Amino acid sequence: MSTAIAAVLRPAPFPSSNVLRRDPAAQAFMVLRIAFTVAPILFGLDKFTEVMISDWPKYLAPEFNDIIPGNAQDAMYVVGVVEVVAGLVVAVAPRFGGLLVAGWLAGIIVSLLLVGGYADIALRDLGLLLGALSLARLASAYPGRAPDFGQIR
Repeated sequence: MSTAIAAVLRPAPFPSSNVLRRDPAAQAFMVLRIAFTVAPILFGLDKFTEVMISDWPKYLAPEFNDIIPGNAQDAMYVVGVVEVVAGLVVAVAPRFGGLLVAGWLAGIIVSLLLVGGYADIALRDLGLLLGALSLARLASAYPGRAPDFGQIR
C-alpha cells in the first residue's frame, strides 16, 4: 500500500484536552468529526425506524431506482447501512471518512436534483459536502504521522 493511501486510511487520534482548549483548528476538527460521525449514523438508522422521516423512498431519483435491484424501500435500507458505515469510518479514519461522506453527499445531491422539488435540500447538502471536505483537509494536516493540532498557528 502506498504511503499516501496508508496516511488516508490510518486511524486519527483525538486531540488532547489541552490542545482542544487552546487551539481553534483542533476545536473545528472535533466539531466536524463528531457531526459527521453522528449525523450519518442517525440518518442511516432512520432508514429502518422512520422516526425523523416516514417516506425516505420519495428522495430516490427514478433514474437510480431503475438501476438498483429491488424497490426504492430496499434501496433505502442499503443507503441506511452505507450511512451507518460512513459515520463509523469518520469516527476512526476522518481523513478517508470525510472524503467518503463528501462523495456520498454528492450522490444525494444528484438524486435530489433529478427528483426535482428538493433544490433547497440539495443546497443544504452542498454545504454539508463542503464541511465533510473541510474535515478531511483538517484531518490530513499532518500526513504520515498523527496530527498534533498544537502546532497549527
